[in-house]
Amino acid sequence: MSADRDPHTDPGRKPSSVSRRVAASNRQMVGKLVVIAGVMFGFGYAMVPMYRAICDALGVNVLSLAEQNIPGGSSKARPNTQIDVSRTITIELDANARGPWAFAPEQRVVKVHPGQLTTVMYEFRNVQDRTMRAQAIPSYAPKQATAHFNKIECFCFNEYTLKPGEVKRWPVVFVVDPKLPRDVRTITLSYTFFEVGSKVPAAPGGRT
Repeated sequence: MSADRDPHTDPGRKPSSVSRRVAASNRQMVGKLVVIAGVMFGFGYAMVPMYRAICDALGVNVLSLAEQNIPGGSSKARPNTQIDVSRTITIELDANARGPWAFAPEQRVVKVHPGQLTTVMYEFRNVQDRTMRAQAIPSYAPKQATAHFNKIECFCFNEYTLKPGEVKRWPVVFVVDPKLPRDVRTITLSYTFFEVGSKVPAAPGGRT
């Protein structure tokens, strides 16, 4: 009976050198797989900061506004990262102070490419001796540019309370849609500030 025993199933038989080598090989394989899994996890975890560093180095702006930590950034509109460098659009910035206060853009004209994320600053000063609440309304010319002028961040989204003599600086972050008709080469962005609670002034020149 002992001659008919299977050497691989006989519990009394010691593992052969081949079996020991197979077991060792299996342990090495498991160890390598664990190391590979750990490296892949670490690489995936490091991709975000690496990606941001590469974008910063190349000047590529593809992160969302929330990641850029822009105060009040709106996620309802995202900038188009496909910049049309074959076209240049002139943006004329206009400000109308319908009251006893000072309001103006820091730049009167900027030139942008469609799809290019752009920031311009406006300054508002309450020159009165009382606190006021104010808000701005925008208008565009020509009218067909309205649907293609996407504001990502704008002080016109909010109402503000300003103390006597208080000065505020606000950004307007926008992108012109590359689908803007090619015959439109100049866009006028106009803001009119009005005091909340008073009669809302008509848009300058009848623009809407």
